[in-house]
Amino acid sequence: MIGYYVHHHGRGHLVRAMQILAAHGGPATVLSSLDRPADAPGHVDWLALPRDDAADRPDDPTAHGVLHWVPRRDPGLRGRMAAVAEWIGRTAPRLVVVDVSVEVTLLCRLLGVPVLVVAMPGDRTDRAHRLAYDVADALLACWPRDVLDPPWPASWTAKTRFVGALSRYDSRIGTRPGPGPGRTRRGGDGPRRVVVLLGAGGRDVGDDDLAAAERATPGWDWTVLGGRDGWTADPWPLLRGADVVVTHAGQNALAEVAAARTPAVVVPQQRPHGEQVATAEALDRAGLAVVRRRWPHPATWPALLDEAAAQDGRRWRRWCPGGAPAAAAELVAELAGTPEPAGTPEPAETQEPACAPR
Repeated sequence: MIGYYVHHHGRGHLVRAMQILAAHGGPATVLSSLDRPADAPGHVDWLALPRDDAADRPDDPTAHGVLHWVPRRDPGLRGRMAAVAEWIGRTAPRLVVVDVSVEVTLLCRLLGVPVLVVAMPGDRTDRAHRLAYDVADALLACWPRDVLDPPWPASWTAKTRFVGALSRYDSRIGTRPGPGPGRTRRGGDGPRRVVVLLGAGGRDVGDDDLAAAERATPGWDWTVLGGRDGWTADPWPLLRGADVVVTHAGQNALAEVAAARTPAVVVPQQRPHGEQVATAEALDRAGLAVVRRRWPHPATWPALLDEAAAQDGRRWRRWCPGGAPAAAAELVAELAGTPEPAGTPEPAETQEPACAPR
């Protein structure tokens, strides 16, 4: 049995977990405040955790700057950590994958459970991240090292598996592009098409900004996912049918665009630790997308979309070569190991541990 902790902010952590667990195929339990999705693999159990962010005025949530989120006397946090600890005591998991939480990483390791931490781009050298990344048995980086090689301590890099962008469309990479619903094929007659991916983790771009960009580009037909056009469970046809995708620099959105091999304009959003800025800068250096640090002025959008549309979408192979879910699942299997047969006798003689329990 393995555990998989899924953070409840945004969709990306959950999407990634479902792909890895589907590829893993073994018994697993997801620990999360999120609801179990309808398409969750049948072999995956679900442990619903209490939310720990209900307090209006949390008391010392960072423990004097040592951790990220441990508000004092918070019943949600207490119930959340107690539920994780109880599950570990009851099931004795061979590994817990944590995506993402410094505090859950430490709890699992304090209870003697090996931990695989899903790493994130950006500056992770704060005290809390250093603690979590140091104690982790391994780190999983869902991006290619040859494009984004983070300036980490050598000890972190040595235990990191870089698998490339992990997309839920991994099995569709390389298929022929098709038209979006009710739209002409890319390169056909009619206005060119731009699809905007705004994501579910909050956005810096307002509706007025989008409307101004659309007015400035009369030769383009805009679809705004996560905004005025709502969300769709499967945006693949729209991504493949678009001439250009405009997206933020979140890992999940970039993985989907890269899997679709569609040229893109990437505008990073402000996130803690500079996650999206670091990713966008790496894409810019590698020439994989047209990158702008801020939402462009309306007058610049016609030339910007033309520049992006002229790019070869096959450049995205460097970011998302395919096979990331299987590579991540292989790492999970390596770390979890093979359980000993029931009833295996203890060795006749055991060596005194270097640091005996007090």
